[in-house]
Amino acid sequence: MLKLYIGNKNYSSWSLRPWVLMRQAGIGFEEVMVRFDSFGPQSHFKQALQAVSPTGKVPVLIDGDLVVWDTLAIAEYLAEQHADKHLWPLEARARAQARSACAEMHSGFAALRSACPMNIEAHLPDVGALVWRDRAAVRADVQRLVALWSGLLQTHGGPMLLGQFSVADAYFAPVCMRLRTYALPVPPHITAYVERVRALPAMQEWIAGALAEKDFRDFEEPYRLAR
Repeated sequence: MLKLYIGNKNYSSWSLRPWVLMRQAGIGFEEVMVRFDSFGPQSHFKQALQAVSPTGKVPVLIDGDLVVWDTLAIAEYLAEQHADKHLWPLEARARAQARSACAEMHSGFAALRSACPMNIEAHLPDVGALVWRDRAAVRADVQRLVALWSGLLQTHGGPMLLGQFSVADAYFAPVCMRLRTYALPVPPHITAYVERVRALPAMQEWIAGALAEKDFRDFEEPYRLAR
C-alpha cells in the first residue's frame, strides 16, 4: 500500500494537498504523521523525514522502494498510476490550464503564504485586517487569486475550478483555508468556492484531524502566544 508522510494537519499546507487529493479520489494509503517539533537538524521531525526522503520535508509518498517527494511530483505520479481517477481534466486544454494554475501556486503567492500561514484551528480576522491594510503584496496576491479562480470557474462552469474535483482544487485547498482563517476580503463567488472546497468529505476529515491535534507551535504562529 502507498504510504504518505505528512506534518501537522493544522499547519502543513503542503501535506494537505496530496492527502486531500488521494482521499477525495478514493486512493488508498497509509498515513504517517510526523508532528512538528522544530525544523532543526537534531529535531525528531528532521531525523524522521531524512530517514525516508532526501529533502527531509513533508509530504513524501512511498510506493514500495520508490520515494516521491514534492507535492507536484506526487500529484503527477498519482495521476499516472491511477488514470481511471481522472485527477487531471480529460480535455487537453483544460488539463493545460489546470497544470498552469498548479505551477503558479507551486512557485507563486509568496506574500500571501508568508503573511498568512495556514492555521485551520484559528480564527484571525484582526490579523488578516492588519495584513490587508499594510501588505500591498498580499493584496496583489489575492487579486491575482480572484482573477485566476474566477476565470476557471466561469470557463468550466464549476462547481470546482475545472468543473469536477481535480489536482487544481487540492492544490488550492490550503489557500481556501487561509482566506477563511484571516477573513481576507474576496467576492461572494470566491467565498462560495472556498465553502465548496471546505465541504468536500476529504476536507472535512482533514479539518477534524487538525482540530483534534491541539498542538501549539510558536514558530508557526508568530502572531499569538497560545492556542
